[in-house]
Parts: sequence; structure tokens; C-alpha cells
Amino acid sequence: MNALDADNVPPTMRAVLLTGHGGLDSLVTSDEAPTPTPQTGEVLVRVGACGLNNTEINTRTGWYDSMVESSLSEELGVHGRDDGAASSWNKASVEFPRIQGSAVVGRIASVGRGADPGRIGERVLVDPSIRDEDLPVRAQIAEYLGSERDGGFAEYVAVPSNNAHVVDSPLSDAELATFPCSYDTAEEMLDRAELAKGETVAITGAAGGVGTALIQLALARGAHIIAIAGASKEARLRELGAHDFVARDSGAVREEVEKLVGERGVDVVADVVGGAMFGTVLKLLRRGGRYATAGAIGGPTTKIDLRDLIYKDLEMYGITNPTALTFTRLVEIIQTGRVKPLLQEVFPLSELRAAQAQMLKRAHVGKYVVVP
Repeated sequence: MNALDADNVPPTMRAVLLTGHGGLDSLVTSDEAPTPTPQTGEVLVRVGACGLNNTEINTRTGWYDSMVESSLSEELGVHGRDDGAASSWNKASVEFPRIQGSAVVGRIASVGRGADPGRIGERVLVDPSIRDEDLPVRAQIAEYLGSERDGGFAEYVAVPSNNAHVVDSPLSDAELATFPCSYDTAEEMLDRAELAKGETVAITGAAGGVGTALIQLALARGAHIIAIAGASKEARLRELGAHDFVARDSGAVREEVEKLVGERGVDVVADVVGGAMFGTVLKLLRRGGRYATAGAIGGPTTKIDLRDLIYKDLEMYGITNPTALTFTRLVEIIQTGRVKPLLQEVFPLSELRAAQAQMLKRAHVGKYVVVP
């Protein structure tokens, strides 16, 4: 391995800059963006690849703002909004220009004061959640890579040394970049819901990045999986390991699931759709069942029948970002080969707009990745 040091780091780099909230035209490629300097306790990572996730589109379009009630449609993702919606996931304002990109894999090129210089040259998978450990464990996320601080849609990114996890894997950089954000979120959902061997889990949005991660991680726990997604995705999700499949667009999701499990219901629902689907999936749960959500691609506002929550003694978990322990556990799972990357397509960084446009069509199963 050839060690890299600060003397070999150029003063400027290629990056895609988010110039403001809006459509795809707010993403501008620059070959003269300043290369970040790692601060105290930080490392500079030379990006090998960076995966695409919904969070970048949500931030770009202002979807996280509480004034937004629509789903993240292709129209919204391509053209943006015109109503001033501008909050990030934690209600903070995003500073522009911002380099997005949360799912980074690469090698450490240099280190800041207080970081171990022996780490230079290490191949790392980056935990995108920047935490304040003085806060309660469920409230530690202070910044998110590509949102409150610059991320990996660039040749270099600076992150706290603790967030750069050494990864020993034969997988390519592009393959490894399919894991952060989606798989750590999915693992946190299943961990919080305490999904156990032999239990049945219904997964909505099962063809997306988090959905396919949920399938693989639930299989690793020995659970029985009912995948809920568009009808065209059935063959690929069964190939991935889903035991049963229900078409989201059948108009009878509840009835189809009940045919599979009977009136007793499922043990866990892992939901990334929300919207009109929310009331339906609550009715799928057995008494004492557990519901975990980490997304609302079907829309952020919905109705709830409190009788389902109360008289079935349900547990409900909202997942924003996983804990540090969850990301550490994910790296171990990746290294043992218990999950496999679902790499849909690789784009050069300069074609990020095209990659996001393709992602917004929702025709894929797996992840899109860009490489510098």
C-alpha cells in the first residue's frame, strides 16, 4: 500500500456543489473547489466512490421542511419546489455552496492535529453521522455528511477520525459505497424493533436502498420476510431472499398479507413509505407488535387510528440516524460477507445530475454510485 500524505494532496479538487435549494440544475460541477483541510481530530479521505441516497435529494429540494406535505416524486426531485421550503433533516438551514454525498469509501490521505498519522493509507468506510457524545444517545447526531457539513461528492472529504472505519473487504469501492446510510439505517430499525429469529417482518418500499438492506439484514437474523413493493420488482426481491411478496399497487395490501399470516398479524413492520400506507401497515401488526420507520417516500403526513396503537399495545420507533455501535456492527457484517452489495450503476462524478435523475424514476433495485 502506498502511503499518502499532505504533500501529495492538491490545493483544489473536483466536486459537485449544491448552490441552493432547487432542482437538478442547482448541482454544479467545479474543478477548482478548495480541498478541505482536516481539523483537530479529523482525517482527510481521498474518495474512491460515493453512493446516492434519498437524503441528498430531500435536502436539495427542501423536502424536510415541515411545510412540505407531498411525496418525493420524480417531478419534485427533478425540478425542485417554488414555495421556499428549506430546512434540513434536523431543522437547521443548509449553508451554500454545499458538497453533498453521505456514503463514502476511500483511503486516508492526511490527518489533522491529534489524529494518528499511522492511519494514512488506510482503506475506510465512513460513518456519515457526526455525533456530540455529550448528548443522550438518541440525540447525539449534530451534523450529517453532505447536509450540515461537506460530503463525498468530491475527490476529498474531511471527517472525524472516529467516523472513518477501517474496512477489510475484497469488494470494490463502488460496491462498498452502496452500504452507508441505507444499511446502517436498516440495521438500526431492526435492532430497535428487536427482530428475532423466526419472527415475521413486513417491509415496505422493499426495492429501495433501505428496503433491500432490510431484506438482507432480516435474513441474517433468521426472520421470515414479506416484501411490499411495486409489482415489477417481485422477481428481483424474491431472488434477494424475500419469502413472500405483496404488490404495493394491488389495492389490497392488507388482505394479501392476511392471506399469508392470518389474522394474528406480523411481528414487525419496517416502513420507509409512510403516507397512505401508514394506516394499513399498523393494521398488519399483531398485538404487541413493533413498528419502525425511517422514511416517508409516500408522503410525510398521514392519518392514524389510535385504536390500533392503544388496543394492540404496539411499540413504535422513529429512526433518524443509527448509533455509533450500529455502524461498527455493520462494518463487521460487511466484512463477514453476510450482506452483498446491490450495485445498480456507476456514474462519473460529473454526471451526478444524470445519476439522480435515473434514481428518481424508481425503476431500479439497489443503489447508484458516483466515482471521482
